Amino acid sequence: MQKERPFGVTVLAILEIIGGLILIGTGAFIGAAGMMAGMVPYVGWAFGPAFLALGVVIILIGLFSFVIAYGLWTGKGWAWTLALVLSIIGIIVGIFNLPGGIIGIIINVIIIYYLTRPHVKAFFGKAPPPPPPPPPP
Repeated sequence: MQKERPFGVTVLAILEIIGGLILIGTGAFIGAAGMMAGMVPYVGWAFGPAFLALGVVIILIGLFSFVIAYGLWTGKGWAWTLALVLSIIGIIVGIFNLPGGIIGIIINVIIIYYLTRPHVKAFFGKAPPPPPPPPPP
């Protein structure tokens, strides 16, 4: 029996894909800037490799976002755990970035709240499925 994916999980997976695409684009841009910075006399030797390495790391994080999106889309328990952990980390980072981090904190609190709903946990195999509604009288 195929378990039905909750709509919010679909939204989270799609947003994860969009975020991954943005990260890959950003990483490519920073990596290209690093390659061009290498041509600048006196400072290029320092900034070029650093920007190139940063670009590669950002691209790898973007690719990892696709792995998380796949796990969310298919209801893998490890993806639920990762999404929860990353949201908690997002809240901690947001606290250190106050007042600008307040929006990130709110979004991550909403994600944690949603991921801990019984029907969502059941989709990821983290809780028993909720009981069906009682039949009408």
